[in-house]
Amino acid sequence: MKYNTYICSNNSIVLKRKIILTSDGSTTIHIPSWNESYHSTHGAIQEAYHVFIEMGYKAVEKNDISILEIGFGTGLNAFITLLETAKETRTINYVGVEAYPVREDELLALNYVSELDTRNLSHKFEEMHLTPWNKPQKVTDNFTLTKRQMFFHNITDINTFDLIYFDAFGAKVQPELWSEEIFEIMFKAMKPGGKIVTYAAKGSVRRAMQTVGFVVERLPGPPGKREMLRGTKTV
Repeated sequence: MKYNTYICSNNSIVLKRKIILTSDGSTTIHIPSWNESYHSTHGAIQEAYHVFIEMGYKAVEKNDISILEIGFGTGLNAFITLLETAKETRTINYVGVEAYPVREDELLALNYVSELDTRNLSHKFEEMHLTPWNKPQKVTDNFTLTKRQMFFHNITDINTFDLIYFDAFGAKVQPELWSEEIFEIMFKAMKPGGKIVTYAAKGSVRRAMQTVGFVVERLPGPPGKREMLRGTKTV
């Protein structure tokens, strides 16, 4: 597949990206010059379910949940969350933040709908991507999506979210996204008792989360990773 242009968050680096197949048969977007992908090459869908649904969504015991996703990207995390709501009566207010939206031709090349055996909901996956930015959209009766096109450091919410999916590019390529400054923004945006989950397990990330006030747990990681992190705002 041909490479597409990707502009880095500092507006100065132009990279190329392509669609690749991961170990569980699902696709993701890969940036060769960074050797970095939007999802784990060990399995995009497996990683998303383990980190964000099993260790995040299912750990929040509330009927009405506000979720903030840091790195809306391909929309996989939002889509599997929507699928979970179809099994229960929870109401979800989902906010996905993304500075550089995925291109339409890339979305068409992703195989999440078929791999999840949800072809009857393909229109919902498309709707999530086609809905206007910065405007709430009721995708189903109990799932409302707001996509915000903005940089993470510009988030100003206070005591708003019950759960944060922190799915930014890795610290090895964008360390500024894993700083105390960013996690302070996350801490302020979260309601007391809220949780933040991420695939990351680096000591520097854990310490940054702890410094701003999160109580951090090391949890078993998804395929290909020994550990991941979950933080709780206890005050």
